[in-house]
Amino acid sequence: MRGSNSMITQSQTSQGDGMGLQIGLVGEKEMNVTGRDLASFDGNIGANVLSTHRVVLLMELAARQAIEGRIPAGKITLGTRIDIRHFAAAPVGSRVRAVARLTATKGNKLYFYVAAYDNVEKLAEGENEQVIVSQDLFLKKIAHKAEKKHQSKP
Repeated sequence: MRGSNSMITQSQTSQGDGMGLQIGLVGEKEMNVTGRDLASFDGNIGANVLSTHRVVLLMELAARQAIEGRIPAGKITLGTRIDIRHFAAAPVGSRVRAVARLTATKGNKLYFYVAAYDNVEKLAEGENEQVIVSQDLFLKKIAHKAEKKHQSKP
């Protein structure tokens, strides 16, 4: 699995980056699967199980929880890549837990091993990449893009 054999290894990174981001930080997020979380809710009729996109969101939230309070003021993290295998299903009513472990940092990039479990088995695992950016610069860029979108309408 890429999460454990990442192209960016701990040996290529620093143990600490001056921001309190130590390799090995762990975050967790949990959810109860409801009807709105199902693949069938978004049109995959007959697939009354937790959707992959909801698993991905839970994994990213776990990764953010791992570094909560450790990113400098004025900075945010943005998910830039997720590479997972989703190999088991969870029906309505299941309790699902995502776990994220910071495995490496390189510059402003953060790499996490992520996995999701229900009470029976592992549902999915992989790697999540996030990037640390200036919140102000990011919001300015988005505002500029939105402005350009409105100007280009006939």
